[in-house]
Amino acid sequence: MLPAWAIDKIRTEFVGRPGHGPAPLLKIAIRDTAPGMDARIPSTPFAAAVDDEDATSRPSILLAELHPDALPAPADDLQAVVGMPGAREDGWPGFFHRAHRLLPTNGILLLATRQRRQAGRLTDPLGTLIAGARTAGFRYLQHIVIVYGHPAGDRLVPAPPPDASRGVAHCDLIALSAITHP
Repeated sequence: MLPAWAIDKIRTEFVGRPGHGPAPLLKIAIRDTAPGMDARIPSTPFAAAVDDEDATSRPSILLAELHPDALPAPADDLQAVVGMPGAREDGWPGFFHRAHRLLPTNGILLLATRQRRQAGRLTDPLGTLIAGARTAGFRYLQHIVIVYGHPAGDRLVPAPPPDASRGVAHCDLIALSAITHP
């Protein structure tokens, strides 16, 4: 989903650790939200340098790359089911609650996704995802657009991933912060 250069920039520039090496980050790839999804999610840890005293063994950044086929439909309601603790739920509500418990206070959840084609139209699930994350205790920070392309002289040459829907020219990166109430 994200090009390698974007992950490097996230770890070095986005998290604001001047004078230090890249921040520790755990990258996961979500391809479905069916029951048992946690057992099927591949993960890649990006550790901090061994001599980085400010880094902890617990990643403070969780980068979730969301496959377009796993995204909620525009009509989906991601509000938690009344009377059921969110972390035990399946699907997106449960994912957001578990991610919140995994991260330390002020930890960062990054959602990387792109539009998908549904019934011939590109759909954008960001509003639904942000609402679900806020319900689980995250604060919306920023939306960054990562263009699938590279500069060539005075123009930008498209370079979308092979599995992108026709017409998709960028990836969306949503930054959320974990809120912990005393």
